[in-house]
Amino acid sequence: MDQNLNGRVLIFSGRANEELATDICKYMNIDLGRTVIKDFSDKEIYVRIEENVRGGDVFVIQPTSHPGNTNLMELLIMIDALKRSSARRITAVVPYYGYARQDRKSEPRVPITSKLVADLLVTAGTDRVLTVDLHAGQIQGFFNIPVDHLFAMKVLIPYLQDLDLKDVMVISPDAGGVERARAFAKRLGVNLAIIDKRREAINEAKAMNIIGDVEDKVCVVIDDMIDTAGTLVEGTAALMEAGAREVHACCTHAVLSGPALDRIAKSEIKSIVATNTIPVREGMKNNPKIKILSVAPLLGEAILRINRETSVSSLFDLEGVEKNV
Repeated sequence: MDQNLNGRVLIFSGRANEELATDICKYMNIDLGRTVIKDFSDKEIYVRIEENVRGGDVFVIQPTSHPGNTNLMELLIMIDALKRSSARRITAVVPYYGYARQDRKSEPRVPITSKLVADLLVTAGTDRVLTVDLHAGQIQGFFNIPVDHLFAMKVLIPYLQDLDLKDVMVISPDAGGVERARAFAKRLGVNLAIIDKRREAINEAKAMNIIGDVEDKVCVVIDDMIDTAGTLVEGTAALMEAGAREVHACCTHAVLSGPALDRIAKSEIKSIVATNTIPVREGMKNNPKIKILSVAPLLGEAILRINRETSVSSLFDLEGVEKNV
């Protein structure tokens, strides 16, 4: 174990992304904590922590990706088990924070699920949350505990720079993503364009107009997640129609549910780069259009700094962490 750690640090993982948890432990040079997690015949979740956690600084790694309900419940049960075992501090490391898309009342009689999940995590016994690229930054305000919000830009920008693309223009897929896309454009030293999009139903979007001149440009669409890829495919078609030379996509969370992979294969999208906040699902491995980068060094470094009570905000800069592993 790293001798510079501040007290006992224990890393545990649910079943949602054990590969990422293992990579984080390799970065930190510690062993992954032992647990028993299994399902009863009626699919209730059984958890037993097989390490002494009394007085320990505990980190539980569990994205709430598909199956979201199961992975969220498993995380809550693990936190409860650790709380009842006298852990000194419990940090929920949620690389992908599910239920984040409903972050306000956009129409009558709908829930604010991102606030509900925040309440559930706190009630279960979470002392701190570490996450990557929330769908909306204001979700941090739904917690009354510290939230460390990391940005995968730290991993993605060096990769984009290494591609050495010429005549690049960063594209925001909608008005809501302008701030994120602008940050990428600023660091890449290129201009920004926006797709004027109208959403007609859940998981359905219709690209309307391109705000900005993309003629003969290599367009890089920046988003926090790609789910069914409907928005991306529509946007790609609109960009190509507007004269773009080629279209690439860059996101943090490769949800890629339902028809996403089929849509991507049939589209004019040249390539997609994403991170492993969500497990790499079947069909993504060895896919010539998809490149997955690891956020293990980013999360591992954040965990070390949280434990040592040193600055995490410096991780927002583009210095000091390996590009990827």
